[in-house]
Amino acid sequence: MAERGARLIALVLVWLVLAACAPEEPVADNPGTQTEIVAKGSDAHLQQVTQVSQSQLENAHSQSADWLSYGRDYREDRYSPLTQINQQTLPDLGLAWALDLGTKRGIQATPVVVDGIMFVTGPWSVVWAINTRDGQILWKYDPDVPRDIAARLCCGVVNRGVAIYQGDVFVGTLDGRLISLNATTGKPNWSVQTVPTGEFYSITGAPRIVKGRVLIGNGGAEFKARGYVTAYDAESGEQAWRFYTVPGNPEAEFEHPDLAAAAQTWNGEWWQQGGGGTVWDAINYDPELNLVYIGVGNGSHWNREIRSPGGGDNLYLSSIVALDADTGAYRWHFQTTPGDSWDYTATQPIILADLEIDGAARKVLMQAPKNGYFYVLDRITGEFISGDNYVYQNWTTGLDDQGRPIEAPGARYLSGQSHWLTPGPLGGHNWFPMAFNRDTGLVYIPTGRQSMAYTYNPAIGYASHEAIAGRTGANISLESKLYNPPLFDPNAPPPGQRSGRLIAYDPVQHKEVWGVDQPFFYNGGVLTTASGLVMQGDAEGMFTIRDATTGEALWQADVRSGVLAPPVTYAVDGEQYISLAVGWGGSQGMLAKAVPILAPGTIYTWKIGGNAIAPSRSTDSIKPITTLPSTADPLTIGRGVSSFLNLCSSCHELGLGGGAVPDLIRSDDGVFAMYEQILQQGVFAEQGMPSFADILEPGEVDEIKAYVLYHAKRVREGADMVTLMTELAGLQYQADAAAPPQEEP
Repeated sequence: MAERGARLIALVLVWLVLAACAPEEPVADNPGTQTEIVAKGSDAHLQQVTQVSQSQLENAHSQSADWLSYGRDYREDRYSPLTQINQQTLPDLGLAWALDLGTKRGIQATPVVVDGIMFVTGPWSVVWAINTRDGQILWKYDPDVPRDIAARLCCGVVNRGVAIYQGDVFVGTLDGRLISLNATTGKPNWSVQTVPTGEFYSITGAPRIVKGRVLIGNGGAEFKARGYVTAYDAESGEQAWRFYTVPGNPEAEFEHPDLAAAAQTWNGEWWQQGGGGTVWDAINYDPELNLVYIGVGNGSHWNREIRSPGGGDNLYLSSIVALDADTGAYRWHFQTTPGDSWDYTATQPIILADLEIDGAARKVLMQAPKNGYFYVLDRITGEFISGDNYVYQNWTTGLDDQGRPIEAPGARYLSGQSHWLTPGPLGGHNWFPMAFNRDTGLVYIPTGRQSMAYTYNPAIGYASHEAIAGRTGANISLESKLYNPPLFDPNAPPPGQRSGRLIAYDPVQHKEVWGVDQPFFYNGGVLTTASGLVMQGDAEGMFTIRDATTGEALWQADVRSGVLAPPVTYAVDGEQYISLAVGWGGSQGMLAKAVPILAPGTIYTWKIGGNAIAPSRSTDSIKPITTLPSTADPLTIGRGVSSFLNLCSSCHELGLGGGAVPDLIRSDDGVFAMYEQILQQGVFAEQGMPSFADILEPGEVDEIKAYVLYHAKRVREGADMVTLMTELAGLQYQADAAAPPQEEP
């Protein structure tokens, strides 16, 4: 605290000097800037412009030059009033600069920008401060997240951004810390561990600032976590309040009164598996209502029949919950997916808006969660206003008048037969930010089409899911027996087919106005502007600006790698800029990619008249498939298929060329000789490939290698996917049939 006090004294002295010689008028195009005297990008400049106040955050919608928080302002509609870049000036839009961050893995961050100073995060929760006037790094902070934590994460070593407030930058880390950094120097002010040590929690979401407090959630519902959101004092790091999203053991005292009622919607000993309900993305604030809105995730175990035998809605899983901003007390909730069994989280981005509905002005919130429905709720009361599917879905036959899903027969996959359901667990829309244009009245949603086989054998019960989930602690319900074909829906995307679609959705008329198909499932978040533009990067490495009314592509730039993050726009010294953080990875980005060779993480920035030379795509060749022979017997290969699916397939998918992590059939020959050192000794742990010594049984390393070599051989020989999957199903069946019977727990 002494350092902080000295910093404040120094800041006061700087202000006194500036006040004596400052011009009478502030810079017109940047309300956040108080003077033009100090050198832009200097320490004095950073000290000054990062003193973001609660008042500035509440009025960010009128501060057109800055991007002050995750969704630009508290509405989080990602709508910018800037118009210098428009359809008439787009032909002159050019690259201002590109900054190579030198990173691998995914970048999902929304940059925060104040008077041309950008704060952005990358893989492993690293933070950069960048002067957007020239693209130079001012400082970099690495929280030294242990690399072996990668095995405890569902979805990659990503981070979605920071918050700034009163001269400090706040970031959550993969290992569960919330850290306050001096915005001028990048040095830590304080750090607090927000999750239980030794548990499989993580943080990938961006913090939010509300009235002098930093709000942060966490992830880990696949790993027996119990969800909550916490508010910390921004100056000291002391906990102000915490809201748990699911009840704990009812024999203990509930942390807040509403949990007693929530517990009545559960059965069995759900707390033994944590319950789930993590708050890993959406956190919004309405200053007029003094309400915080959180999006709550899936259950742990995914399958309600396992975590809560006998049913129940399992509050507050898959819900939007409104809390008192001062105390964290419960105010209301709306559950999008009662008794979730499909990983249909409600953690997806929430937008606050004022809409005219049936002739009346309504304060609403809007969300397109994973389950395929677009919801409009009254944000004062939580009343359901409307809900319509924005993608094809087959788990319901519709919603009732209260917005409760009417489940389709077989949706809960309890018959012992796998069911092919859509959307799959990646959702019709995931974390990728959508945007709402206040002029067109349309919401622009980066959607996806994909299905998945869900399974549960009630005759075997939980024991079957220990194998299906693998031995890393994940509590999921996906079929890993290739010889157990699911009941198919001919209208759903078939196995191996996933695609994306950017849609413009009318939340009042409940319909898609236009849509653009995209060949890859994962595509970047969205930005829209008052000049009638919609902007998005895609998996194929293209950044496209479209007409917000028609969807017509107006301008494109090659950014070399697949895009996950949304663009932002801001003004610096009278010029409008667009910035985009590019880096491929995340859950599906680890497995596959849509560009031949991935480029390092890069920040691209454009402006009218920009003439910088863009980095070129790599001319390297894709690594060849190994030619090492496959000599193992069928039973060894079959056991290797199961071990690979259970332990490796969340990060590695064979035959697709690899994503942010390698396609193992294209490994160097020397890597195959090191399987024991890699999997048992962790020689690649610093690269994010942890040791599995405490998980692998004797002989499993050789079995996994045997399967990888067999897969490589068949791909090399030209086997198509259907043929190869049929062969692997047969090998897996032989191995399972020859194995000793599994004892019930």
